[in-house]
Amino acid sequence: MSVQSDVLWRDSAAALAARLAAGEVSARAVTEAHLERISAADPAHCAFITVAADKALAQAEALDAAFAKTGRPVGPLHGVPVAVKDLTDTAGIRTTYGSELYADHVPAANDVAVERINAAGGIVIGKTNTPEFGFGAICKNRLAGPTRNPFDPQLTSGGSSGGAAVAAATGMVPLAHGTDFGGSVRIPAGFCGVASIRPTPGLIPAPKRPLGWDTLATHGVIARNTTDCALLLDAMAGMDPDDPTSFLAPLRDGDGSGRDGGMGSRLGATVDFGTAVVSRAVRERFAAAVARLEEVAGPVVHRHPDCGDAMATFRTLRAAQISHAYGPLLNRHGDRLTDTVRWNIEAGGGITAQSYLEAQAARTALYRRFAALFRDVDVLVAPACGVMPWPNEDGEVTAIDGRPTESILDYLGVTAIVTLIGFPVLTLPAGDADGLPFGIQLIARPGEEHRLIGLGRRLERDAGFVHRWPPNWALPD
Repeated sequence: MSVQSDVLWRDSAAALAARLAAGEVSARAVTEAHLERISAADPAHCAFITVAADKALAQAEALDAAFAKTGRPVGPLHGVPVAVKDLTDTAGIRTTYGSELYADHVPAANDVAVERINAAGGIVIGKTNTPEFGFGAICKNRLAGPTRNPFDPQLTSGGSSGGAAVAAATGMVPLAHGTDFGGSVRIPAGFCGVASIRPTPGLIPAPKRPLGWDTLATHGVIARNTTDCALLLDAMAGMDPDDPTSFLAPLRDGDGSGRDGGMGSRLGATVDFGTAVVSRAVRERFAAAVARLEEVAGPVVHRHPDCGDAMATFRTLRAAQISHAYGPLLNRHGDRLTDTVRWNIEAGGGITAQSYLEAQAARTALYRRFAALFRDVDVLVAPACGVMPWPNEDGEVTAIDGRPTESILDYLGVTAIVTLIGFPVLTLPAGDADGLPFGIQLIARPGEEHRLIGLGRRLERDAGFVHRWPPNWALPD
């Protein structure tokens, strides 16, 4: 690895974008540096299902030619490598959805999020690993994985954007796209010590979604800091006429006033929303993180609305949507699906229209209870997962602190509840113990990503809530 390559892959996305825009370095050099880093680091981590080296280099050369002609960058991501989660279509790049059923699938068209990354000058360098169709606590499928936690290779990276989080955490890419249903960008970010944003549903459109008004799942972003997350989010955000939930929301600095970077926000905190299953280890680490937050940002009130019916509501809605989307696949190819995927599809088999509508009504009531809370607080802080990373070989989470769980979904209660209400979330690393990162969720009102971005920058600077390189980050060339 060249000296320049060794330096380039350590740079933040914002730093790379600035150097590329100034003509200090070429898009090809940046792409080669990250391809070399992937070659060195990925065998130990299994973050990628597909690396699109030839296509990425060709795109880099086209960007360099355009820059040479105009003297200007193509867009804000000009020449910056981006990894795309393998649940999202990429034209001309294999997209497997983590399933052997699609092992050789190459889409003809890009998802709109990928189109916007390309339009901004970003270079799609490869597809990151995910459980089959994104269902599973372990980032593993019959094609690749398990994706290994960069702080302990025996442990999980988290599901389902584990590949994206590991790729960012280890310098294989500065920016990674992800998706989030029940916590799929937030949990891996927390486990791997990086930042993520799950935006307000509709900020990044999904015009091909069969259920157009569904707002449980959304695209998200993962990077090593808040500024880089905002850079990728801004590139993908904006309305699309085929998505009835999409909207425009400029990502302004600070809290909208432009003055205090979100640090004037009134802060609340909850370790479990009064109902989620949370381990002792997470409770201890969260208490320490909140204490540090108070030192920097002022008093934190411990409050949460009534969430007693939230997990039952989430399980019903999630199961119904998965059964609707994947039921035909189970009928045709059930013997080729993983056990976790079959469980998820079959969980929705007995849901009636009445129970589904009751769950929707419960979700509406929950949203309004959160809206009432946010009249008194501006940002609510919670853990990014109910447990710390566990061994890949253990599979799904069936017990917490030695007590059996009711469902394999219980460990993600602290993220699933936020999914239900659709509020935007910034996840930050907030310290570590025993060598493992610990992440927190910062939750704001819908459309207030700008508040989270401003607050995140200040917490990185003043509270030390920052990415740190894993112990094996400097792997041999």
